[in-house]
Amino acid sequence: MSEEYRKFDAADYINAEEDARGLLRAAMDEDAGDGAVLRATLKHVARTHNISALACETGLNRGNLYEALSEDGNPTLATLMKVTRALGLRLRLEPVEGLTQGAQPAERRHLPAGSKANAQRRF
Repeated sequence: MSEEYRKFDAADYINAEEDARGLLRAAMDEDAGDGAVLRATLKHVARTHNISALACETGLNRGNLYEALSEDGNPTLATLMKVTRALGLRLRLEPVEGLTQGAQPAERRHLPAGSKANAQRRF
């Protein structure tokens, strides 16, 4: 007797808005910095909604939305903000745990005070 298996689809297990929010929060926490985990999770969450309506609400067509959230996608910040807002969410910036107040990322710490690169990186 052979067993039949279904392909796993995370979207099948996102049943409520709270599930989606928790999953996206976890994706933000676990992402290595390249956006791959967040992008994949956002794709699953987007698929649980009406993707055509979501595309319309974001001003993107369905194909572009799928492409932006695909494994090889590279969505712009504007696209991520439109999609999350259409899902009733927003992206937030929070301090990174472990950095002391006033500490700067390593690549900024060692630039000469008057260097052009340092001046361009200031807020």
